[in-house]
Amino acid sequence: MGVRIRDILSVLLMREVSDPRLEGVTVTSVKLDPELMFATVLVNALGDEERRDDIMKALQRAKGFLRREVASRIRLRNAPELLFRWDEGLERAERVNKIFDNLVIPPAPPEEAKDDDDDLDLD
Repeated sequence: MGVRIRDILSVLLMREVSDPRLEGVTVTSVKLDPELMFATVLVNALGDEERRDDIMKALQRAKGFLRREVASRIRLRNAPELLFRWDEGLERAERVNKIFDNLVIPPAPPEEAKDDDDDLDLD
C-alpha cells in the first residue's frame, strides 16, 4: 500500500497542488506503520536542496488536502497521518558519486614478462 500512496501523492503534487513551492518535489518512498495509522513520506527536490525548508512548510500546509485525497482514492475510512521527511539518501548518493569521480587510481604495475621456458618441465 505504501507504493500506491507514493504514486497517489506524486500525481497530486504534480497536477493538483497549486503551491509553487512544491514544483519539482519527488516522493521517493512511503513507509507505513503496521497499524496503518502513520505514513512516513520521504520527499526530495534533487538539485534544489536549498529550498528544503520552504518545501517542508508547503507540505505541512497541504497535508490535510493530501490526506483526504489519499483516503478517497484508496477508499480508506481513516487515512494514515502523513509525516513528511526530507530524503537525504539522494544527496548522499550524489556526494559519493562525486567522490568516486574525483578518485585518482594509479595504473596497475605491468606484469613482468614470464620466460616461456619456466613453464616447461623438462625433467
